[in-house]
Amino acid sequence: MSDDMQASAAGETPAVGGEYERHPVPGQARMGFKSFLGMYAGEHTAGTELMIGPLFVLAGVAAFDVVMGLLIGNALAVLSWLLLTAPIATRVRLTLYYQLEKIAGRYTVILYNLANGLAFCFLAGAMITVSATAVGVWFGFPLPTLSDLMPNSVGWVLSVLGVGIVITLVAAYGYRFVSWFANIAAPWMVLIFLGFGIVSLKWFIDATGTGVGSPADLWALAETAIWTGVQVPGQPDFTIWHVIFFAWFANMAMHVGMSDLSVLRFARKSWYSIASAAGMYVGHFMAWLAASMLFAFQMYEAGLTSDRAMIAAAEAGQIPNPLPGPLADQALGVAGLICVIIAGWTTANPTIYRAGLAFQAVIPRVSRFKVTIGTGLLTTFVAMFPGVAMQLLGFVALYGLLLMPIGAVIFIDFWVLPKLGLKSFYAEHAGRRITYPVLGTWLITLAICLFLVKFAEIEIFFVALPGWFIAAALFIGLSLLAQRSNARPAGEEIRVAGNASAIATNASGKE
Repeated sequence: MSDDMQASAAGETPAVGGEYERHPVPGQARMGFKSFLGMYAGEHTAGTELMIGPLFVLAGVAAFDVVMGLLIGNALAVLSWLLLTAPIATRVRLTLYYQLEKIAGRYTVILYNLANGLAFCFLAGAMITVSATAVGVWFGFPLPTLSDLMPNSVGWVLSVLGVGIVITLVAAYGYRFVSWFANIAAPWMVLIFLGFGIVSLKWFIDATGTGVGSPADLWALAETAIWTGVQVPGQPDFTIWHVIFFAWFANMAMHVGMSDLSVLRFARKSWYSIASAAGMYVGHFMAWLAASMLFAFQMYEAGLTSDRAMIAAAEAGQIPNPLPGPLADQALGVAGLICVIIAGWTTANPTIYRAGLAFQAVIPRVSRFKVTIGTGLLTTFVAMFPGVAMQLLGFVALYGLLLMPIGAVIFIDFWVLPKLGLKSFYAEHAGRRITYPVLGTWLITLAICLFLVKFAEIEIFFVALPGWFIAAALFIGLSLLAQRSNARPAGEEIRVAGNASAIATNASGKE
């Protein structure tokens, strides 16, 4: 057993940062269900929901498509956490990055960690951008428009810098502080988002003069005034399948891509991952719909309810900007602005925490605290460019696609390779710093998926699911070739297998 594992088994706190970056989480450090309920509700009921909701309206989603699509897609997301991520997280109890290092080798995982950490920085940057739009309304400086890619005022830069520093400090103090912060903020934010929906519904009733005395009346209002199916020129054209796959794979990097191994390794039980439903149905269902309604009312007020009117407004540059700060201020004033600011914090906090873990795995001699501070500053710089947030739908899909093949590798390595007589944690067994089965699986899968997007013209939302099976098949095939052609002597295999068994026993903790 390694020194790290012995320290963990003895109940000692690891030296690096106290976050068990290179150790299985011991029993006394594991957390209860409530911690994950608050974290998932806080992370996914966020300021970015006020960006994503309006994008459904811009994409011309019809009422039935958006409601049913979100119900189905979010259910698939919860099942992905429950069935794919959590069982491995609560048995191995390692961060994604350290576990991948054992599978893929140090050099392979450095490339992945850099890509993963940078992707998290861009995602968290979009969340800081969202919070800064609320600060902009408060202090009255110019805000970015739908087409802006670069910072447009000194006030914008200063607001992003202030918000980013606060978020970075919270993330740097570790997962327990992140979880505590989310638990404090989440219940209040949920009520504010519900308020957004109620207020916007009242606006529609008053503006249309329609009485809503039954569910049928409400549904008729939704179809004719809120989600009319009229697409803004230049925006994606969404159907129910787009909504299902977007809701399912909006967090693909976290569940299918296995990034939440780093979070769920703290869970006492695998089923605690069902807490993700709080994020999916409060955040990615209720909050998306409420935000969508807020923006839809702006479109309704502007008379943009037909294809002809939409085309004319787009040509004249008169499409309303779906900025969270002004939308929240219009609905609930100061309370709405505070909600947007805090909602950005609660989502960016765990995202920067994950990014810090990714970069810290590349430079393990530097403390996670220092790495997270540096990560937060990089994220804050990214947030100054509003174009990242304005292209959020496409970026989320690309980000998930980038990390998806590694999720398939981890799943196959844990569940399938031992049943085929192959070794899990092969890089550790073989003493390899680079393993071609993992690197080949990742790069070939990405190449195939991007080829399908570029040349077969399959939309990016739909390539990840077949891509996962392609990655799984590739990893099995390449592992068979690599391990059988590099078999070690029998005595050494027995010794290595015994060491791996000891690691797994100390890491798992029976559920």
